[in-house]
Amino acid sequence: MNGCGIARDAAGRGNSVFLCEMNDLASGTSSWSTKLVHGGLRYLEYYEFRLVREALIEREILWQIAPHIIRPLRFVLPHHAGLRPAWLLRLGLFLYDHIGGRHLLPATRSLDLTRDAVGKPLIPGRYSKGFEYSDCFVDDARLVALTARDAADRGAEIRTRTRAVEIRQVDGVWHVTVEDRDSGVRETIKSRVLVNAGGPWVEQVLSSGAGVNARAKVRLVQGSHIVVKKLYDHDRAYIFQNADGRIIFVIPYQGDFSLIGTTDRDYDGDPAKVKATAEEIAYLCASASEYLAKPVKPEDVVWDYSGVRPLYDDGASEAKAATRDYVFELDTPGGAPLLSIYGGKITTYRRLAEEALERLAPYLRSAKAKEGWTGKAPLPGGDMDVSAVTALSAELVRSYPFLAQPHANRLAHAYGTRATKLLGNAASADDLGRAFGATLTESEVRYLMANEWARTAEDVVWRRSKLGLRMTASEIAALDEWMAANRVSGERPLREAGGRT
Repeated sequence: MNGCGIARDAAGRGNSVFLCEMNDLASGTSSWSTKLVHGGLRYLEYYEFRLVREALIEREILWQIAPHIIRPLRFVLPHHAGLRPAWLLRLGLFLYDHIGGRHLLPATRSLDLTRDAVGKPLIPGRYSKGFEYSDCFVDDARLVALTARDAADRGAEIRTRTRAVEIRQVDGVWHVTVEDRDSGVRETIKSRVLVNAGGPWVEQVLSSGAGVNARAKVRLVQGSHIVVKKLYDHDRAYIFQNADGRIIFVIPYQGDFSLIGTTDRDYDGDPAKVKATAEEIAYLCASASEYLAKPVKPEDVVWDYSGVRPLYDDGASEAKAATRDYVFELDTPGGAPLLSIYGGKITTYRRLAEEALERLAPYLRSAKAKEGWTGKAPLPGGDMDVSAVTALSAELVRSYPFLAQPHANRLAHAYGTRATKLLGNAASADDLGRAFGATLTESEVRYLMANEWARTAEDVVWRRSKLGLRMTASEIAALDEWMAANRVSGERPLREAGGRT
């Protein structure tokens, strides 16, 4: 997310930009989040006031530039006797409402859980008082893909499944050798400025010959989530306090499911091999069952996922207390700048990108776009009012009467105003080509391959969408086979302009 955000901002300012991603876009940390654009209510306890304020400001900015993939979500916080006192919760929520310049989202309100509908899924008689506040839900992997798409539309070259295998400096210019992981072909990219947004691999990138001894350290923290069948009928999320001081979220997910997460534990190992452990799954089930009238059991889990957060190591004793703020390390070995990024949150990626460009401004010749432009220009498909997604869905059904309403809703929320690009002049369902299952059609898959760097079924059903929750293993295998047969060797998504160096 950070790398794509910086590429977008830099390209929009007129710079020549090349981004290489060793796997698929959002195949690491950025697709394994809790799917929230939020201020981080619990960070107030660690006095992270600047981070919370910045994140709260970003929350509404991101919603306005991507209203199709970001939507408001109300959170219910029950008061748990014996944990944080009600007055402390009320104070924290007062700060949360006021330090970030909330304008569009509704304010916090107190709840009588014995009478309000949101109290019904909870254990009867245990929770009587609560609060409801606002944050936003985000399709995290699509946020990455659309940010990359916008960067490419502005001239950046986005190269996926391309690994930086060697970094060296020659006469004040960076020479980055990149290797296509499918073909094995290598080439050298020359650049005056290098940004290391390697996430969990930030230190490995530096060890690829950059000639920099990192002063900062990354702390790898594992966060796991589980998905179960829908636990309740209303549209609010819950934030539950645990006796260990942590919190978990229970979030309505993909219409028919509930998402529960996250854990916080230090991780030592290859970030690419992280898996949700049985212990973490049991912890999430037990935490939710402390509140919900119908207990959640490990056998209820239909999908789980786990990611590694590359946090800045601030020496905190516990993973849950480690800062979520971001830290830059700027080095100039041999005169050419190398900016490495530690930490950060999905919510603050746009502001992080702005600050990165500010740090690099003395080394860049081009600054056509003014600072702050990324907070005003919509992401692809987001050129509409924040309340217009429902109307867009209805318009798709009018324009394409063969679309079922759930199908139109999914396309409107995934592609926004660009949904018509993949539907084209279709006059019937047959015109969309082969049906792969769960409303996924050949027309959509071709669009994702041509415009969003999708190469495999996994890219499509778990990152560009979450249709893997609804498709069978045989349907996914058939899709993978079809994509392999229809992929042009060396095929890359189109871009409107730009260079490679």
